[in-house]
Amino acid sequence: MPMIKDVPEEERPRERMLRFGPEHLSNAELLALLLRTGSTGESVMLLAQRVLSKIGGLKALTQVSLKELMEIHGIGPAKAVQIMAGVELGQRISRLLPEERYAIRSPQDAARFVMEELRFQKQEHFVCLFLNTKYQVIGKQCIFKGSLNASVVHPREIFHEAIRNSAAAIICVHNHPSGDPTPSPEDLEVTERLIEAGRLLGIELIDHLIIGDQSYMSMREHGMVSDE
Repeated sequence: MPMIKDVPEEERPRERMLRFGPEHLSNAELLALLLRTGSTGESVMLLAQRVLSKIGGLKALTQVSLKELMEIHGIGPAKAVQIMAGVELGQRISRLLPEERYAIRSPQDAARFVMEELRFQKQEHFVCLFLNTKYQVIGKQCIFKGSLNASVVHPREIFHEAIRNSAAAIICVHNHPSGDPTPSPEDLEVTERLIEAGRLLGIELIDHLIIGDQSYMSMREHGMVSDE
C-alpha cells in the first residue's frame, strides 16, 4: 500500500509543510496528510485528489457524512474518521467566539499569559503577542531564541508576522534566564527600534515585557513605551 514516503520527495506534503508552512499546501496536500496512506495501486496524493473531486471540493467536506466518505473507493472507516475529525476541529476553531480569546487589559494580563512558559527557560526567548483592535490575543509566536541584541531581533520579522496575523497592535515579551527582569541596554535599543517601526506601519507596540522568575518588568509602566 503506497504511503506518503513513496511520493517523490519534492512532492511530499509533510516535507513541503515543514519547509514552507501549512499555508503553502494545496487542499489535496492537506487532506493527504490526514489520510496518511493511499489505496492499492494509488498514491495518497491521488487518493486525496479523487476524494475532493468525488465529494465536490473542500466546502463539501463540511457536509459529507461518514457513510458517504466510506462509499468512496479507498476510504475505509479509519480514513473516514480521520477526515471527519480534521473537519470537526476546523469547524470548532472557526466557531470560537471573540470573547473566548484572551484579552489583555494590563501588563499583568500579558505577563500572566506567558509567565509559566518563559520563566524557567535556560536561554532568552523573544515572543510576540498579536492583538486585534479589542486587545484580544489573535496570535502568539516565538520570533527568536538566544541573547537579545538589535542585530538579530529585527523589526522586519516581527512586523511581517504582525501583518500576516492582521494584528492591530503587538506586545513583545522576552525572558531573562537570570531571573532579574531589569532591562539591559540591548533591551532598550530593541524596544526603541520596534516603536519606530510600529509607528511607520501603523501597528502599535503596546508594551515590551521582561519576564524573570515570578516577576516581570513592563516598559510601558516605567515610561519606556508611550503613545506619542
